[in-house]
Formats: sequence, C-alpha cells, structure tokens
Amino acid sequence: MMRNPLDITDVVDWGIIPTMIEGQSHVSGQVLHKGPNGQSECGLWICTPGKWDCHVTSDEFCHFLAGRCTYVHESGDVIEITPDTAAFFPKDWKGVCTVHETIKKVYMIR
Repeated sequence: MMRNPLDITDVVDWGIIPTMIEGQSHVSGQVLHKGPNGQSECGLWICTPGKWDCHVTSDEFCHFLAGRCTYVHESGDVIEITPDTAAFFPKDWKGVCTVHETIKKVYMIR
C-alpha cells in the first residue's frame, strides 16, 4: 500500500534515461510490488525535465499526480499530460516524451 504518493521522498535513484534527445531526465521512484519473473510491476515514478525517445515495452497504466509533459506518438498523435491525468500506453507504443515540469506518477506495468 502507498499512502499520499505526492508526499513520498524516500525513493531510489534509477539514473538518467538512456535515450535522451535533449537534457538529462533523471528518474527515481519506489516499487510497490514486482510480480514473478518481473512480468508485472507497480509503484511511484518521478522524472525531471528533458526530452527522449520512448518505447513502451509492456502495457502500462499511469496516473500522473504532478508536473507536465507531452507524449508524441510516432504517428503524430499528441498526448498532453497535466496533474490528475490517467493514461494507458499499450505495449510497443513508440514516440517522444518531453517533460516540461518534473512529473510524479503512480503506474502499473503488465
């Protein structure tokens, strides 16, 4: 269980996103649960500003709690994220993510 995820400061440093285009988005978070063989995972994810190539390798549901970012699918479709936005990214979604203001989200990957 995770109470008040916006208030959580006890996070693990997960480094810099390896597919950066501009800037150096730094990610950190807290894993709440990891399923057998890593097939599923849920937790808290925090990312600082920057722009990178994004490839979603498993279905992912996200509830964005804070910050602002834009996802642009390789087809050109644009997803604007603001606080309290829920989004689903299907496996093999590809595009570019630009974080304008540090984002904090809770997520579930399957």
